[in-house]
Amino acid sequence: MQFLLLLLTLWVGTSAADSLNENDVVFAERYLENFYGLKVEDIPTAKSKTNFMDEIIKEMQQFLGLNVTGQLDTATLEMMKKPRCGVPDVQHFSTMPGRPVWRKHYITYRIKTYTPHMSYEDVDYAIQKAFQVWSEVTPLKFRKISEGEADIMILFASRDHGDYSAFDGRGGVLAHAYGPGSGIGGDTHFDNDETWTKTQKGTNLFLVAVHEIGHALGLGHSNDYKAIMFPTYGYINLNTFRLSADDIRGIQSLYGGPRPHQPIPNPDSPEPTPCDHNLNVDAVTTVGNKIFFFKGRFFWWKIPRSSMSNVRLISSLWPTLPSGIDAAYEIGDRHQVFLFKDDKYWLMNNLKIQPNYPKSIYSLGFPVSVKKIDAAVFNPILRKTYFFVNNQYWRYDERRRHMDSGYPKVITNSFLGIGPKVDAVFYFQSKYYYFFQGSSQIEYNTFNNRVTKMLKSNSWFDC
Repeated sequence: MQFLLLLLTLWVGTSAADSLNENDVVFAERYLENFYGLKVEDIPTAKSKTNFMDEIIKEMQQFLGLNVTGQLDTATLEMMKKPRCGVPDVQHFSTMPGRPVWRKHYITYRIKTYTPHMSYEDVDYAIQKAFQVWSEVTPLKFRKISEGEADIMILFASRDHGDYSAFDGRGGVLAHAYGPGSGIGGDTHFDNDETWTKTQKGTNLFLVAVHEIGHALGLGHSNDYKAIMFPTYGYINLNTFRLSADDIRGIQSLYGGPRPHQPIPNPDSPEPTPCDHNLNVDAVTTVGNKIFFFKGRFFWWKIPRSSMSNVRLISSLWPTLPSGIDAAYEIGDRHQVFLFKDDKYWLMNNLKIQPNYPKSIYSLGFPVSVKKIDAAVFNPILRKTYFFVNNQYWRYDERRRHMDSGYPKVITNSFLGIGPKVDAVFYFQSKYYYFFQGSSQIEYNTFNNRVTKMLKSNSWFDC
């Protein structure tokens, strides 16, 4: 060790060495051993050969976008101390050596152990959304199983956990994963000493999971600091998160792009067809000059009285939103859209998910007996929002931000010809509600409170 410290003193330079303590130097040695292939026994003994160390530190500086000096300067040591992935950087591939890949497109995963810092539901959701990020740009599809051996086994563990790659406690290495293959191949481990969260506090599980799943699919580290596969961790706004072009190029070099009309493993959520005679929708709302129709993992947008329409995956615009939106409504003059799923809701402003969401529907004044909202619509003349739940509805005052008294009321008593249950509804043309019930759609005049037309649910799509 004394020889190594002497050599590192020569390597970092006299002035730099004066500002470093012995712990810093030992830390740097271990960092280079772990992530850049340094082998202490290979270090030359002659002072004239200290360029051996120069080249290793230059390699690290170049890969991580630092000023290439070959010395252990302050910026280099600070980069070494950032939280990061435990997979080495020295492979020099955007993919792993030998380009290991999964030889199938339907891949299973299992979360074997959980972190105490998050609920099981939040962990499941973060991991599912992380897999979905990669499935949107490849032919790969992922399915969670609850028992038995999955292709990708996921666990939270501390220190030595049986794979000869012990974690180091809080900070430092956050997680690691193994490339595709049998046995431990694909397995993904998170350090249980970290404070895992679903927000920017602590360490965000979704962001780290996207990175580690990239390794589990065969990607190495990227030297593009904008890429999710860059080695060090930094929080990214989840509402604007996207894979970088470098990430997409890397994964598609292994698996290709998504296939059109590719079969989906879950038969309950195939890509919907707008001209299906039996089309039913989950939620509908106006969004500016468009109408958004939500169905399963997808949504269509349609410009009324125009042939322009498009189908998108919900996660392609909003990676943190769940599939199967239950209800939605727009407050147009505020550029706000509210989206509901189970007992939570999200707020979008100008199509961007706002911070501090989702929130509980109970904050709006619903009783705990309400588990989900079936449909919702805002009336801009009354400044009231109507929430439909089973055969009843509530009315919410958007000015006072308070539920009106005297509710719930029975749908069929107040909206003649509508009900007893509503799947979706939106407000249009300054006086009409359009109610969706199964494959049927009902135009309802809000001025005289009566049904004016019976339509098919797909009538907006020029079928």
